[in-house]
Parts: sequence; structure tokens; C-alpha cells
Amino acid sequence: MASLIEVRDMLALQGRMEASQLSAALHTPRAMIDAMLGRLEAMGKAVRIQEEATGCLTGSCKQCPDGKNACSRVWWALR
Repeated sequence: MASLIEVRDMLALQGRMEASQLSAALHTPRAMIDAMLGRLEAMGKAVRIQEEATGCLTGSCKQCPDGKNACSRVWWALR
């Protein structure tokens, strides 16, 4: 299990990462990483970066049925 400091340090070293990448790199469950990232965001230490899904045509992607935004990615970075 990773600590809040390890999550912060990993973001500092990598620049920006997705929660799933952090989870795999730190061998910590995704739910725990999501909670830690939420806490870092609340403390003003991390920022969520929502990436627009420019390559996904509405409704044509198999992962985006009915035009939902499942293809958009969320990155995390330090402030």
C-alpha cells in the first residue's frame, strides 16, 4: 500500500499520470488511489486535468455507446 506522500512523489517525478497508472506503479488498489488524489486535490496540492476526447466520434466508438464520454481521459498533476 502506498502512502499519500508516495502518490505525491510519483506525480512529482512523472509530471502527470492517470489514476490507473498510479495504481499499477504503486501496487495500490484504484479506489485507494482515487481517495488519495481527491485528498491531494482538496489540500490544493494536485490538480485534475480533463482531456477532451477529440479522436472519438460521438456514438461510433465501441467504448462510448450513445455518445457517452467514456473515452475522455483524466490526468493528475501537482500544482
